[in-house]
Amino acid sequence: MTLDPEDRAAIAAYVREEGRGIVATVTPGGEPEAALMGITALDDGTLLFNVVPWARKLDSLKAQGRVAVVVGTAGPMSVQFEGPAVITEGEEAERLAAEFERLMPGSRSRYEGYELVMMRPEWLRVYDVSHRPPLVVEARW
Repeated sequence: MTLDPEDRAAIAAYVREEGRGIVATVTPGGEPEAALMGITALDDGTLLFNVVPWARKLDSLKAQGRVAVVVGTAGPMSVQFEGPAVITEGEEAERLAAEFERLMPGSRSRYEGYELVMMRPEWLRVYDVSHRPPLVVEARW
């Protein structure tokens, strides 16, 4: 079964099932960088992931504020996301950290120095190679 890119709850469920994705950013100097990271999603499709305090990804997020994410590295289907990302702060950070921990028990969302990043996708692509030819469906959120 292929995911409907307009079905945010189904996309979120897929992200939660996968539990990790490749998060790509651009450094302040313009260089690309990517890392495989633990990731989850709220029911509305908002993505959440942690960033360790020593990661260069923090500087990239602060400088550029946008990310590209690919979820689904092992099976026939993947979902690509692009959009703005922010390092959460204050009450929003606490609320989302609790939600992150609920969705990903044992996560490090509240470890000292760790940052919780929220990404609201603006664009996504479902890519499914179980179809011949491969099925590629895009959506703007």
